[in-house]
Amino acid sequence: QVHLVESGGGLVQAGGSLRLACAAAGSIFSIDAMGWYRQAAGKQREVVATITSGGSTNYADSVKGRFTISRDNAKNTVYLQMNSLQPEDTAVYHCNADLLRYGASVSLNYWGPGTQVTVSS
Repeated sequence: QVHLVESGGGLVQAGGSLRLACAAAGSIFSIDAMGWYRQAAGKQREVVATITSGGSTNYADSVKGRFTISRDNAKNTVYLQMNSLQPEDTAVYHCNADLLRYGASVSLNYWGPGTQVTVSS
C-alpha cells in the first residue's frame, strides 16, 4: 500500500504565509514527479506547482513569485511554501505523485486526500 498525507493547511489572513507538506509512505521504490493541485468550491481542480525528481519546477501563473515548491527525496516529501496569500488562494490543496512501488513494472499516479487552506480578507 502507498498513501500520501498532506499537512500544514489552516486559516490565515491575507498577506500571510503557510507551508504545506506531503509525505509519501508505503512500499515505494522511487518517486518521479510530485506536485500540488488545488480545488476551490464550485471549481475544477487546477495545478499549482510541480517538481521533477531532479528538481525542475513549474508554477501556475497565478502563484509565480509567491509560492515555492521543493522536495526532500530522502524523506519522500514535497513542500509548498505559500507567501503573500490572497483570498482567491482559498481551496483544498492536494498532493500528487507519480511513483513506482517495489515489485511493480510501471509508475502509477497517486493523490492525497487534501488539506484546507482558507485565506481571510
